[in-house]
Amino acid sequence: MSAEQAHAPRSVAFEAEDLSTLGQVGGSRRAQNMTLRNLRRFLIGNRLNFIGLCLVMLFLFLSIFGSAIAPYDPTAKGDIINAKLVAPSSTHLLGTDEQGRDVFSRVLAGARDSLMVAVIVLSISVVVGVIVGAISGFFGGWVDEIMMRITDMFLAFPALVLAIAIAATLGPSLRNTMLALATVFWPWYARLVRGQVLTIRERDYVDAARSIGLPSSRILSKHIMPNAMSVVIIQVSLDVGYAILTTSSLSFVGLGAQPPSSEWGLMLSTARNYFRDAWWYITFPGVALTLTVFAFNILGDGIQDALDPRSGRR
Repeated sequence: MSAEQAHAPRSVAFEAEDLSTLGQVGGSRRAQNMTLRNLRRFLIGNRLNFIGLCLVMLFLFLSIFGSAIAPYDPTAKGDIINAKLVAPSSTHLLGTDEQGRDVFSRVLAGARDSLMVAVIVLSISVVVGVIVGAISGFFGGWVDEIMMRITDMFLAFPALVLAIAIAATLGPSLRNTMLALATVFWPWYARLVRGQVLTIRERDYVDAARSIGLPSSRILSKHIMPNAMSVVIIQVSLDVGYAILTTSSLSFVGLGAQPPSSEWGLMLSTARNYFRDAWWYITFPGVALTLTVFAFNILGDGIQDALDPRSGRR
């Protein structure tokens, strides 16, 4: 047997793999172009989605550069005698709290805390959930059974109740709140990714990749997961507002951020005691929280319409 004949099957395999890769690259580029067009259409062409996008951009700007804009130190106590519960004025745009601190500066600092919590919680949840869901859905069998039964244990409890139980057990702090929320969020991503992987692994291009001898790790990372991530992106965009709202809820009941933090839920919890005398104290943190959650929900809906071909609003 000649050297050319000996190497023929390997060359054919490489050629088949190259053709499969080229076909997928072309298909993915077309899909990317279509996705970008859909995003522009739904986020800019739709008025409500555009409002949500603008509010999210404003929130991100204030979260990142709020410390430079804030006129006062958000944690430093003011003149309690003369600056306590002062109504909004040119000196204090949103008034002051019971310790003479500037409410505007504290609302800006609260935006930074909310963004930090959402980023950390969803990052941990996505990483853990995607790994568990991908492995479970791709390999199946006893691996799938073990991983999904563990996931079902977490999903058996109402999300907020489980988060409260974990935060109360670990102790009240913002760090423990983030850990509690990540524990609550990751099972949903695991279930979501598993369902996508179960569907995608039966498609023809995955069978073609198996037939040319590609290892399972490459099939999973190069052929399956890139096609399953769109639903993860949609879910993350919808969960940002929920993560911020749940964090504020835990802080409101005393299990999240602790004084002198300016987290919005903690501010609302303290401000409720002064509602009759200082309406501004509870109003402005509440408005900031409401607008932020509303903006992320609207933006998430727009991203879902753009990326999910089964969306009824398309």
